[in-house]
Amino acid sequence: HVLSDRSFGTSCLKFASIVNVTQLDEFDELIDVRSPSEFALDHMPGAINLPVLNDAERERVGTLYKQVSSFEAKKTGAALVARNIAQHIETELIARPKDWQPLVYCWRGGNRSASLAHVLRQIGWNAHALDGGYKAYRRHVIAELAQLPQTLQFRIVCGPTGSGKSRLLQHLAALGGQVLDLEDLAAHRGSVLGNLPDRSQPAQKFFESRIWQTLRRFHAGRPIFVEAESKKIGLLRVPESLIARMWRSPCLRIDIPMHARADFLKRDYAHFLHDPEELKAKLHCLHSLHGAEKISSWLLLAQDQQWDTLVEQLLLEHYDPAYRRSTLSHYPTLDRAPVVFADRIDEQSLGVMAQNILQVTTQGSAVPAMTA
Repeated sequence: HVLSDRSFGTSCLKFASIVNVTQLDEFDELIDVRSPSEFALDHMPGAINLPVLNDAERERVGTLYKQVSSFEAKKTGAALVARNIAQHIETELIARPKDWQPLVYCWRGGNRSASLAHVLRQIGWNAHALDGGYKAYRRHVIAELAQLPQTLQFRIVCGPTGSGKSRLLQHLAALGGQVLDLEDLAAHRGSVLGNLPDRSQPAQKFFESRIWQTLRRFHAGRPIFVEAESKKIGLLRVPESLIARMWRSPCLRIDIPMHARADFLKRDYAHFLHDPEELKAKLHCLHSLHGAEKISSWLLLAQDQQWDTLVEQLLLEHYDPAYRRSTLSHYPTLDRAPVVFADRIDEQSLGVMAQNILQVTTQGSAVPAMTA
């Protein structure tokens, strides 16, 4: 059952100061009072979850509302909300200073957020409630993602699998460059072996929230470096306006020799080398592309831990052809993109590459061919 924010108690809206989505940066902390399942699907980046009703309680009150009466639902809901607010104050919020200024939001800016905001204001904290709640925030994110990419200038970092593109982005960011790391935001490396061993992918809406949060902090007059991507990263879709803008943006290409790429991938995907069975399961996903005979030969190499041979074969026969098909079709400027050469992928080489790229792009000129 979906519990309305008006399902319990007398409205507290008149007691809480109301603000809109454009004022988010004015607050010390964002508090999402929705249930944990609502929070998991999407929330404002950086928000903490202090539910005034958890999932089971929300269902219980919703059932009373539909099957008994609104009066019984409001009595039960009010008691549960009061107990939960008390627990949050005694635990999570007890150490907040007197000048703390939080923003509280729920599904649509109703009683769930207003209840907590009212109690916090009575204590003496300058708490505010978000007008329209999460629904207003979500509408804002959708509208911003449709417009923001068109106001920004991107530089697309291209290069075949194993070129160290994601690591190069990290070095660019460390040196002060503007970087949009979509694979980090998506918790996925964008290939059949792209699942991260210690992170699961976020929900689609929260992926979009992460992108919006990153884009809105960029300076429109400076280039933004982003790795070449297709429409999907793992199970997640890149927003249409963003990917369309990326596909029309100028590229720079990383050129690394095969042996260096293979060595890098063995280090970067070491979790598969320690768990050959997981690698074998992933290789089975390529059956329709390469046929039973080829997959069997790769599985045998994995079983015998012939990693050098396996990695080079995967690069030559699967990843490089896929890269050429996808990148050349999506990024029409790639064939005339400037090239950055390096004979190895290590921290020193990546640092030199990042310094050279930033030095040239901040001067407003194209990136010439250069060697790290």
